[in-house]
Amino acid sequence: MPKAFSCPIGESNLISTLSEGDRALLKPHLTPVKMDARMTLEEPGKPIERVYFLKSGVGSTVAFSNNGRRIETGLFGCEGMSGTAAVLQTGHASHETFMQVAGEGLAIESGRLQDAMEQSPPLQRHLLRYVQAMMTQTSQTALSNGQAKLEERLARWLLMCNDRISGNEMYLTHEFLSIMLGVRRAGVTVGTHLLEGKGLIRATRGRIVILDREGLEAEAQDSYGKPEAEYARLIGT
Repeated sequence: MPKAFSCPIGESNLISTLSEGDRALLKPHLTPVKMDARMTLEEPGKPIERVYFLKSGVGSTVAFSNNGRRIETGLFGCEGMSGTAAVLQTGHASHETFMQVAGEGLAIESGRLQDAMEQSPPLQRHLLRYVQAMMTQTSQTALSNGQAKLEERLARWLLMCNDRISGNEMYLTHEFLSIMLGVRRAGVTVGTHLLEGKGLIRATRGRIVILDREGLEAEAQDSYGKPEAEYARLIGT
């Protein structure tokens, strides 16, 4: 089955789906940036100085506890942006956000973005719709983490990552996946072996290739699809 997002090649879908007037309003303040893997976009408790609209690559938002436990709460790529707290005008990030897969994007100072939203209510509505789509993703992640079997959660996460990259090959370590899913590395190993045994993926050291996307969607069951459909309804692709 096709991927959930079909962003214009080399473009931010959030920017591309704006009106011509709103794109012109933002354009003078957008700076092209290369975004390396592990590049920090937001730090918890600190002011959001810049907002990033991704054109490629994958960003990840991770919650953490005082005892060092970490788990991913949000994932975005060319369909999305960092800095939703800036859109909501709360100023400070609640979680850590970083680049999971290297890519390119457009950066804007958060103050400039907020000024533009004040000038253009349609721009503000557009970005608030994106926040709603991300809230749907976060709530679905909570449901999946609490109710779905590990292999379903892993299938969902691989599909979400696959939606946001070109091709079907991902370079991911079991250690990284354990953080994203909030499980032990041994659990990730079991999950990947189960999916591999069904012919859905091929996993080697630090590399996963999706072989059967339709089968992976069936494996993920209801844990995948609702946030993607909500994004399509609110933003379009």
